[in-house]
Amino acid sequence: MVVKLLKQILSEWNEMKLDMLINKKKVRDQRNDYDLQVLERKQQLSERRKTEIVKGSAKVKIIKVEEVSHDLKDALYTCHFKWLNKQQDSFYLEERIEQRKARFYRDEIVDDHLIEKNSNDYVPAIELEEARSKESFTYDRLAAVQYAERWWNSPNPAYINFEVNCTNFISQCLHAGGASMRGYPNRSSGWWMQHNNWSYSWSVANSMRIFLTNSKAGLRAEKVESAEQLMPGDVICYDFQGDGRYDHTTFVVAKDQENMPLVNAQTYNSRMRYWSYEDSTAYTPNIKYMFFRIIDDTSSK
Repeated sequence: MVVKLLKQILSEWNEMKLDMLINKKKVRDQRNDYDLQVLERKQQLSERRKTEIVKGSAKVKIIKVEEVSHDLKDALYTCHFKWLNKQQDSFYLEERIEQRKARFYRDEIVDDHLIEKNSNDYVPAIELEEARSKESFTYDRLAAVQYAERWWNSPNPAYINFEVNCTNFISQCLHAGGASMRGYPNRSSGWWMQHNNWSYSWSVANSMRIFLTNSKAGLRAEKVESAEQLMPGDVICYDFQGDGRYDHTTFVVAKDQENMPLVNAQTYNSRMRYWSYEDSTAYTPNIKYMFFRIIDDTSSK
């Protein structure tokens, strides 16, 4: 009975956040003003893109309830948000899974926040190993995008998966597109996941950025200046703090009506999300991006 009641309360709370976006209502709540600022940024982003959120849903699943004291309870839960976006004469479905923690005082929410997932991305210097010049690579963008659509919200048991899984997911997408692994067993060299081990470039955002910047054969990429230049199957790296250390990677799966990328990602599982991440709790005004167009042996020079 307790779980059922808390689920109902959380469902109503998250539906209220949806209502803010769909009906452009201003919501003020002292429980988590920062969370509401993120919603406001999403609302403002939609307005700038001339995109309307016409419908949505928020499905709550409670993972665990902990009794802190007689009057206090904590609930760990997930919320699967769906937003139906209309842009010009086109519609697309955006999805996001949030892992959250809510605190209840006598069955009233007094705090609700996204569970942050932080990783220690320190790695030793990456060796800029080159692929063998004879190694061929033809990139199947369709297969890579199909993989990103199939696995954006679940771990593929064929791979090791991590709590902070964003770059591992991108590597899996690239591998599904035909990119060959190389460099095993040196973790600082190449790009690979084999025998319960992996290279830094396979699993760490900043290391993947270094690898894609410097690789000259096999899996490689060209840095471009703007998001509009990317295609489905390309990669975006994010430096949220603007300190030169890249924290996150996403995979382009589609373009919107203004030729801007929509991306899939893991860690905070997202599908068809607008590329800029202004609606992320990690976003700061200092954010920097790096745009990588994957190239292969058939790419025009």
